[in-house]
Amino acid sequence: MIEAKSCSALLLFGATGDLARRKLLPSLFALHEDGLINQGLRIVGTARSEMDDAAYRDMARAALDEFLPDDRKNADAITGFLERLYYQPLDASTIKGFDALAQKLGDISDGLAIFLSTAPFLFEPTIKGLASAGLTGEQVRIGLEKPLGNDLESSAAINDAVASVFSEDQIFRIDHYLGKETVQNLMALRFANMMFEPLWDAGEIDHVQITVSETVGLEGRHGFYNDTGALRDMVQNHMLQLLALTAMEPPADLDAASVRDEKVKVLRSLRPVRNSEMVRGQYGSGAIGGESVESYADDLGEVSDTETFVAIKAHIDNWRWQGVPFYLRTGKRLAERRSEIVIQFKCVPHNIFAARGGKLNANRLVIRLQPEEYVRLQVMAKQPGMDREAVVLREVPLDLSLTQAFAKARRRIAYERLLLDLIDGDPTLFVRRDEVEAQWRWIDDIRAQWAQSGEAPKAYGSGSWGPSAGIALTERDGVSWNE
Repeated sequence: MIEAKSCSALLLFGATGDLARRKLLPSLFALHEDGLINQGLRIVGTARSEMDDAAYRDMARAALDEFLPDDRKNADAITGFLERLYYQPLDASTIKGFDALAQKLGDISDGLAIFLSTAPFLFEPTIKGLASAGLTGEQVRIGLEKPLGNDLESSAAINDAVASVFSEDQIFRIDHYLGKETVQNLMALRFANMMFEPLWDAGEIDHVQITVSETVGLEGRHGFYNDTGALRDMVQNHMLQLLALTAMEPPADLDAASVRDEKVKVLRSLRPVRNSEMVRGQYGSGAIGGESVESYADDLGEVSDTETFVAIKAHIDNWRWQGVPFYLRTGKRLAERRSEIVIQFKCVPHNIFAARGGKLNANRLVIRLQPEEYVRLQVMAKQPGMDREAVVLREVPLDLSLTQAFAKARRRIAYERLLLDLIDGDPTLFVRRDEVEAQWRWIDDIRAQWAQSGEAPKAYGSGSWGPSAGIALTERDGVSWNE
């Protein structure tokens, strides 16, 4: 088992790509500026592009200038950070350049962390190249960025290739949603507050909704997205991880094994979805933010049956959640950008205010992940007044704005936490292989049903909340989406 200690070197694959420029380099700079990574940590980037250290530092400086918030553009700190950066060009499809990469890294006896973001077909040659150059020993840990395959079979092939040279303790599978503060706060909300956990089951909860909606379209990801679709892009990873954290049993401890053991139990308990319990859609033309946008086919440049919207009624077959539906919804070109978990509690068993006209709504807990970050509990309260014959009850929110409550704390993007944990060797917020495979089994069964039915995705207008069938999925159960 790899010793959990901070590494002396970090190797970034895809170091000139969009992810590196937008997220990884700004995140690493933030960790540098705050003194969270050791002073001796060397960061070596690699990609196909031919450039030397100086050219890479210039590229990194431009990325920081573009993507860092203005209040973080500390010139001295940026200069100090850039001195950590080195670059080695590499064609990962051939084994030839890996020895030069190892020479660039130098002595890694004090530990090496690898962030591997690459196309799925390059995983196996990359792993072979790392092994040939001696970059896979016990002192090495590797972070794997998605996509890790497009079904259970291809995912298993990638995992087998990685497992051929790395033990499971050395493998850190990344789902950036798990790095979000609000997602981590979900566990604090459940397991650090006595008022919630006794109510967190089928006896008190009517249903759960998980929504991850986007207003954007393809954003330059035409080939990848058309081959992937909303189900595999969002549900297979992000949404099922949110479901698992929402539904899991209390772990014995906050260590990685305990948390991940409980998550995989949930994922293995997911009931296969019937065809009547899911809706797939594809956006047409419409308006977003008052501006006209084209249909998916127009954005793509060809007709396609790839889904850009999915709604699913899921069930977890265990004692805690028997009979409680989990409604999942995700899509592109929807009415607003939103990621949230909604816990809808059952109504009180008897309304003592009914004789005086008091109407009750069941309590609802909304955990908003983005764009705002807050926890909101909708409760019933009496409206002030002197009328003796009537009682007017109103639903009022009890709000915890994480942005305001922790206003003095620096807000961090998800990759800051995940990169720091990779460097330090803490696997708690990463996904274990058995979790990934449980997710794929459930997703593959859904895709098999779609293939068998041959039904095309249902059209919906851009700027709406998806096809009408997605609304009907909940309405026929007497449930409305939280909008």
